[in-house]
Amino acid sequence: MRVDTRDQNGVRVLTLDNPPVNALSFAFSALLQRAVRDAEEDNAIRAVVLVGANGLFSGGADVNDFNAEITPETITIRDALASIELGRKTYVAAIESNALGGALELALTCDYRIARQGAKLGLPEIRLGLIPGAGGTQRLPRLIGAQPALEMMLKGESVDADEALKRGLLDEVVADDVVAAAIAVARRALEREPKRRVSERKVEIGAGLAAFALPFVIAQAHKMVPAEDRGGYAAHKLIDAVQASFELSFPRGLAREFRLFDECVRSAPSFALRHLFFAERELAKIPGLEPVQPLEIKSAGVIGAGTMGSGIAITFANAGIPVTVVEPADEQVERAKQMVFGMFMHQVQRGRLTQEEAWNKGRSIVFTGDRAALRDCDLVIEAVFENLDLKKTVFAELDAQVQPNAILASNTSTLDIDEMASVTKRPDRFLGLHFFAPANIMKLLEIIRGKETSAQTLTTALKLSKTLRKIGVVSGNAFGFIGNRMLFDYAREAVRLIEEGVTPYRVDAIVKGFGFAMGPFSMFDLSGIDVFWHVQQAAGQRLGRTAIVDRLYKEKRLGQKAGRGFYKYAQGSRDP
Repeated sequence: MRVDTRDQNGVRVLTLDNPPVNALSFAFSALLQRAVRDAEEDNAIRAVVLVGANGLFSGGADVNDFNAEITPETITIRDALASIELGRKTYVAAIESNALGGALELALTCDYRIARQGAKLGLPEIRLGLIPGAGGTQRLPRLIGAQPALEMMLKGESVDADEALKRGLLDEVVADDVVAAAIAVARRALEREPKRRVSERKVEIGAGLAAFALPFVIAQAHKMVPAEDRGGYAAHKLIDAVQASFELSFPRGLAREFRLFDECVRSAPSFALRHLFFAERELAKIPGLEPVQPLEIKSAGVIGAGTMGSGIAITFANAGIPVTVVEPADEQVERAKQMVFGMFMHQVQRGRLTQEEAWNKGRSIVFTGDRAALRDCDLVIEAVFENLDLKKTVFAELDAQVQPNAILASNTSTLDIDEMASVTKRPDRFLGLHFFAPANIMKLLEIIRGKETSAQTLTTALKLSKTLRKIGVVSGNAFGFIGNRMLFDYAREAVRLIEEGVTPYRVDAIVKGFGFAMGPFSMFDLSGIDVFWHVQQAAGQRLGRTAIVDRLYKEKRLGQKAGRGFYKYAQGSRDP
């Protein structure tokens, strides 16, 4: 941990070196503050360039510090930034890669900001139930306007360097040597405008709106985010902080921001989100997993073109991996094609894909009734009904049809992976890949490790989860694995409430009131009543049987895909 210095004809380059991501921890902030003060005291130095070591700018504030006790002697990122803010030298941020969170707040404190093409900039603190706490809510509105700044921070949005330049976040974007460019900018600035503090700018509303529109902008922002007790706690604090940037002086606005930030840090939602942040970082640490080179998955196959199989196919297409879907039923193939086409067109309508991109993704999914088309696939995922005998039959046949090095995987949500692997000659290349519905949207991917699953197969699955932009969680081979094992009691009690006379709508409304995205019965209809019924069949006495689910299944009320389940759905609608 150090701040390296290099002087070049009156310009001092400060290199932030705090592996692995140059985080601005309390200890490192003290080093940075000392380096800034040394530069201020050196009369031979007229400008300072800030750059990160190893091609990184900074990973921002150290999340571990949020739970640490702050004493009068503690030097925080705010103290280090205050030294730059009050400095007489010209400060230039040279951003080689990402500047997110506290790293962007550091850059905003500088007089000029230069970035390499491809760098990402943003203030994503809202994702941790926080607001920027080192001047971000006060400087960003002064730089790009209150409304654009508010929108960017509420979304936790990151933008690339070219977009940041358009929005006014950057002064220059370069293709290669960002440090040399920053030094050149510093020299030009010394001749024209040495000091250009963002804090001294007037806050504009943005989007061509006059100052009197601020109350309307703030009121609309409060209306558009969830209530404080429904997941919107930090969002409302963020809106209040941006309002302060317009109504208060910069020093008073900073004080207001810090008070609101502190309230967020102490809030239950932020504690939970930070726990999740650290938990996700631990996922890749698998005890006893030997380091091996993962296999490369260049093509994939899916058995079954139902809702789950189609969603898995879309997931691979979105990741740029060609996928072949095998489905013998022509009617099901047509439904799957419509689902895939509709999903990509929806992305086009929302501006997330161009027509050409949607077309290319659609072409990367091939539907066929012939399993011979899977011969050269690197990975084949079974996504048929939740019936163990059926799955074992599929794998026994599939084992002889695909290349010897291919990995076989089951999308089962509950069933015994080892028993399925036992009918193949490759138990070391067999595992579970349990996607959650809808597979192309839900982030969680359970990776079920069988007793003979090799380290290379498991490592390949973990790498694949990142390629697919999923959160891969390794599970042991127990009935229900992790996710569904937790859901069993939840589901059983929800159905018992119906048996006692409570309506599905009432149960769902109460559960959503606790902050869940959807209630149990909306979830059942989304996943498919048939899936739940098959789980009941496989579970036997472990889950218990419910007459309601049996009746829904018998009457083919299978959920959204059938237009009716616990709820009725209009043609093509997902809303009951």
